[in-house]
Amino acid sequence: MRRSVAAFLSYLVDERHYSPATIRSYGADLRQFELFLAGRAAPVSVPSSVDPLVIRAFLGWLHDRKDGRATIARKLSAVRSFFRYLVREGKLDENPARPVRTPRQEKKLPRLLDEGEVTILLETPASTTVGGKRDRALLELLYATGMRVGEIVSLDLAAIDLSEGTILVLGKGSKERHVLFGEKAKAALLEYLAARRSSPARAAGRGEDALFINKNGTRLTDRSVRRMLAARLTECAVKHRISPHGLRHSFATHLLNRGADLRAIQELLGHASLSTTQRYTHVSTEQMLRVYNKSHPKA
Repeated sequence: MRRSVAAFLSYLVDERHYSPATIRSYGADLRQFELFLAGRAAPVSVPSSVDPLVIRAFLGWLHDRKDGRATIARKLSAVRSFFRYLVREGKLDENPARPVRTPRQEKKLPRLLDEGEVTILLETPASTTVGGKRDRALLELLYATGMRVGEIVSLDLAAIDLSEGTILVLGKGSKERHVLFGEKAKAALLEYLAARRSSPARAAGRGEDALFINKNGTRLTDRSVRRMLAARLTECAVKHRISPHGLRHSFATHLLNRGADLRAIQELLGHASLSTTQRYTHVSTEQMLRVYNKSHPKA
């Protein structure tokens, strides 16, 4: 089982070009599946011994552990993809996870900031230090482009076209797309890049290609961005606590509220399916209802 999982993860890296974060997620979910199989009254050690009943038992075990529906669905997806790979490689005749139904998901609206809160957040980092200039440029870019945090920390200097106001982004599945940014993000970027050129981190020479680097001169990590955003939200006393993905949600919702076309938003976000982008129409409707109920005398 372990060798099969290792081969599957290598396939995701070498042939599917999945991101390191996605590989870690698949690896963790499949290791948990292995532990479950090994801990059964009748342990299972080879993929060919797994049937739909075993996989349903795994889902029941996750439910007993109080895992949420979204988490269980993600882990089932990892298991299903693993067995699909084994069928594709000729190791199995059929996928035992195929007939197992995915748990019905609760429809949750994404957490985001309103336009005023975003303005407060973007103005919070002090612009007197290299770190402050970097944080402001990073937050401005996250909101201006709607990029995922993994995409923004992977950016190299060569991906930025300051004259055109565009960035070439390598998204999920190694799909390239161009995103746009405006004058405020450009000004923050120029200020950061000017300060970075004379900083000790730049002199270290270890992060020359990376756009955003830490004090040691190495590429900033997504975990560092999450910590920075949490600290900035506390600093500016915004009541909502969001992840970097919340700025992506805010980007899409604010564009939609101001009349942007849904398909244009889909392109900017890099969504493969329009149905993924359509969740923001629900957010926009919620906002419209709040305004109506607050403002209309007969609401």
